Amino acid sequence: MTLREHITELRNRLAIAVLAIVVMSILGYIFYDQALAFLKRPFDAGVADLLASKNGGKRPELTFNSVTSPFTFQIKISLVFGLVLSSPVWLYQLWAFIAPGLHRSEKKWAYLFAAIATPLFAAGIWVAYWTLPKGIEILIGFTPSFAQNLITLPEYLDFVLRTMLVFGIAFLLPLVVVLLNILGIVPAAALAKFRPYIILAIFVFGAVATPSGDPFSLMFLAIPMCLLFFGAEIVAKLNDRRRRRKNDELLEA
Repeated sequence: MTLREHITELRNRLAIAVLAIVVMSILGYIFYDQALAFLKRPFDAGVADLLASKNGGKRPELTFNSVTSPFTFQIKISLVFGLVLSSPVWLYQLWAFIAPGLHRSEKKWAYLFAAIATPLFAAGIWVAYWTLPKGIEILIGFTPSFAQNLITLPEYLDFVLRTMLVFGIAFLLPLVVVLLNILGIVPAAALAKFRPYIILAIFVFGAVATPSGDPFSLMFLAIPMCLLFFGAEIVAKLNDRRRRRKNDELLEA
């Protein structure tokens, strides 16, 4: 393909991706109440547990702090869900534009990465959503008894999305380790040698990366990451063993 043809193809694929995002964002706008209820559920659960543990008290509330905030917030919610719902379309368009330039072996590893990364990322988001109520309960619990905690909805949305994104990306890190081992960059022996430091780095990462900063969220991020790392180390050992066996066979031949 000529440069002009590449640019034309890129323009067409961008147009399809943007159209899909717009259509799904409109769908998100229509189902705004359901989307908001889904995002608000961790807050309600965390506040309910907090009030039950304190036998009452002032109830924290989600608020808006300006006249235009409700409208801009609804648009933001719609765009977020539009990006998520349309992700199969725009990810395919991205892949279809890149794939012709890849070799067959590169395509194979890309398919494998996508097949494993998707459930891992989804698992990270699910863990984040499951731990959010406890994190919210702990953080709001620091509010003095004489104060009323009023949290703006945009601030709460950013908190929820950051938490889900951090957990989702964190669950992908062991997969990156396996890919680096497959490429021959990180041998299994190095992973075993630096295992204590890696585990320490995981806990430091969890403490820094979790937006809530509470120990409960830290543990539920760090412990699965450690287990996934151990799994990645086992896969790397098996791959190194296979690579050595293959090299030995070539030398004998």
